[in-house]
Amino acid sequence: METLVEGAVEEALRDGRGEAVRLYVAACAERMAPLFVGLRAGVPGREADLDLYAESLSGLWLADRPLADAAERVRLLERFPELQPDEEGIAGVADTYAFFAALCLRHALLAHNSGNADDAVSCGHAALTAMGMLDQDVAGASLLADEQRLQSLSLSGDAAGLWDASVTAGRERLRAVVGRLPRWSSS
Repeated sequence: METLVEGAVEEALRDGRGEAVRLYVAACAERMAPLFVGLRAGVPGREADLDLYAESLSGLWLADRPLADAAERVRLLERFPELQPDEEGIAGVADTYAFFAALCLRHALLAHNSGNADDAVSCGHAALTAMGMLDQDVAGASLLADEQRLQSLSLSGDAAGLWDASVTAGRERLRAVVGRLPRWSSS
């Protein structure tokens, strides 16, 4: 599969140890989290999904060891409406970016549990694809380039600085998406 993940990042993931892979996917998922949590907060019946997402994200940052319940979390995540096949496909801005956030978390959990570089690359690819789409829809945006930079930074091993940068980037992404939502952009 052709991915958007830069060659040097992909190579570092394949050469790295489990902890490096886990830190990388934790950071990718952190940057995408506001696109799920922010776009699904307040949606009736989604409280358990929001809790699962937030708890999984917290667990991903424990990069020194695999999550004991990662497989169960993936199984529950795969029940999310965003990851269910639909004949009509994904419609709407919020649904599109919530899908990519859920997909990113799915791959992050798989990679965190196994240390598998392919799952980590898929996680990074989901984030890059979403940011590429957002760049096309928001004039002057450079979110794809920022995600590429942050993915490279993810391999530095500085978890504290990486967490801060990822939280900030996630908030910026949510603002960009919310600005595209018809009912919110005119307020």
